[in-house]
Amino acid sequence: QVHLVESGGGLVQPGGSLRLSCVASGNIIGISVMGWHRQAPGKQRELVATITSSGSTRYADSVKGRFTISGDNAKKTMHLQTNSLKPEDTAVYYCYICDWGDDYWGQGTQVTVSS
Repeated sequence: QVHLVESGGGLVQPGGSLRLSCVASGNIIGISVMGWHRQAPGKQRELVATITSSGSTRYADSVKGRFTISGDNAKKTMHLQTNSLKPEDTAVYYCYICDWGDDYWGQGTQVTVSS
């Protein structure tokens, strides 16, 4: 069994920042990709950012320049630094890992951007 637990979500004013964290545990063989997705009310889940085991990163156009993903395969942890948050960033944020072709997801952490 593999478990992922997110933390760091909350309520923040527009322009603020949050640092999301995710810790993976269990029978993990070798993580090839770590990432974050999000799902806003009434919308489909969308990719936010990914990082590969070699350190290559990819971001959704909507968050480029504002969000930064980092990951540590050895510690099985990842972070998403979110800056200059906008109301449209409000969503449940889910972390995931790809381990030998299998995807595992966390339960999600709520991020609400509102004044």
